[in-house]
Amino acid sequence: MGAADVVPGVSGGTIALVLGIYQHLIDSIRDAGRALGTLLKGDIRGFWNRIVALDFVFLVPLGVGILVAVASLASVIETQLRDNPENMAGLFFGLVAASVVIALGLLTERTRWLYAFMAAVAVIVFLLLGFQSGPISDPSPLVFLGAGALAICAMILPGISGSFILLMIGMYSAVIQTVNDREIGNAALIGVGVVIGLALFSSVLGWLMDHRFNTIMAALVGLMVGSLRVLWPWPNGVGVISEDQSEVSDGTGLDWPASGEWFQPTALAVVAAIIVLVIARIGARYAHHSDG
Repeated sequence: MGAADVVPGVSGGTIALVLGIYQHLIDSIRDAGRALGTLLKGDIRGFWNRIVALDFVFLVPLGVGILVAVASLASVIETQLRDNPENMAGLFFGLVAASVVIALGLLTERTRWLYAFMAAVAVIVFLLLGFQSGPISDPSPLVFLGAGALAICAMILPGISGSFILLMIGMYSAVIQTVNDREIGNAALIGVGVVIGLALFSSVLGWLMDHRFNTIMAALVGLMVGSLRVLWPWPNGVGVISEDQSEVSDGTGLDWPASGEWFQPTALAVVAAIIVLVIARIGARYAHHSDG
């Protein structure tokens, strides 16, 4: 999930969905948010009771894995996005496209209204992703805080990348630089924003998953379909900050590949889709055995 969260256009929530842990992830984050809310009310005993009830066997390895992946892969992925943008976009296009198939399989009912809603969300997201901001120079502490809260909301939604939200609001360069340069102060501000965003958004998303499952899943499928605009490999892949971090390469432009440019991105997309579907099948079998 951490590796995916670094990439503009690919969501950690998509990876959680593929691995079959998405519902568990949302429930765990919601439980942690409730514990934080109890602490803010001054109920120390209630806070402790909620904390010890958390599934740390699930949360600790997940959290450590995300932090390690972000810290170790931020520079590598940024370099690949810059040096091989079309190939990387093709790879992640296949990943998200296969995730759409998986998400559709989770629907417990299929009605014309759901498909119409799904299509409407896809079109709206497709159009909205056409807007993109240039990098913000010298962002204030409040901007770092808000960027963390906004990005984490997108990160736990399949199809919408927190990194791409950062790119849209002009904060991708600043956040990547914070990670690469180990800027503790700015990293702490982003972390506080992440905690605030998770606590607020996970409760809303958890309630929707409990009470409007098919509607929210249809919306998530629409989000993923619409986000494929960002991952269309041509002409610029997903779009990245240039070497001097003063320009953004547009990742939402759409074009057909020139002769000889289509093979590698397309092959990588097919390979990625196959891998995702295999992993999803393995995850489904694991979940079935766990339930048994």
